[in-house]
Amino acid sequence: MIVREIECKSLLTRSGIASIDYALNPYVGCAHGCVYCYASFMKHFTGHQEAWGSFVDVRVNAAAVLAKQMKRAKRGKISLSTVTDPYQPLEKQYQITRACLEVLAAYDFPVSILTKSALVRRDIDLLRRFPDVDVGFTISTLDDELRQVFEPGASPIPARLAALDELAQAGIKTWGFCGPLLPFLSDGEEQMEALFRELARVGVSALIVDSMKLSGSVWGRVRKMLERHYPDLLAGYQFTAQNRQPYHKALLTRAQSLADKYSLALD
Repeated sequence: MIVREIECKSLLTRSGIASIDYALNPYVGCAHGCVYCYASFMKHFTGHQEAWGSFVDVRVNAAAVLAKQMKRAKRGKISLSTVTDPYQPLEKQYQITRACLEVLAAYDFPVSILTKSALVRRDIDLLRRFPDVDVGFTISTLDDELRQVFEPGASPIPARLAALDELAQAGIKTWGFCGPLLPFLSDGEEQMEALFRELARVGVSALIVDSMKLSGSVWGRVRKMLERHYPDLLAGYQFTAQNRQPYHKALLTRAQSLADKYSLALD
């Protein structure tokens, strides 16, 4: 892992994501190394030549820059994070995300966190100070062997479920991001029902479900992984990539039925 300490001039940026006003990314790059990660497009803007998942830039002055920006920011919902994981392994050492949350706690801005890391449990004491905060976990499968192939650097699935349970017990709103569900591996009705049932068990109130986007560099990484681990699925993934819209529609129909069964809101 190539780690660089850098300084940023701006941290809080306007978001083009529906329902999110600002993006806050404490790091550039991510050590989780998820093969399907769409955020690898950031390399076009940062100039990194290294493989996605092999580098992280630490924005060491993030909290100081954020404190200046918050003084003039118009109230809106802030997402941590959109193109990195705010609780990736280096956060344990650098605590950049926690420092940013310390700044945000002084302002009445709604905050939404999305992560794959159980490290977020460390900050429950701080999160309980926010009047409007929610924490989502990306969980694409309950099979931790699959997780090790698709998300090698992220927290094990049992640890994510335990973290969701602890957050909910602490009175913090939680949700699940079931995306991307893995074609032919975790997108079947039986696998989806087991996943939704577990998320309901640990107190999740809402879900977002998404299908895998297989294009550009993402497809290149996924294809190499399939060739190594699941060569018999290559043709199926290619077909899914070429027919994503009908596949996506069918997936959401299945998800809605299961969400209703377990009283989960599907956003």
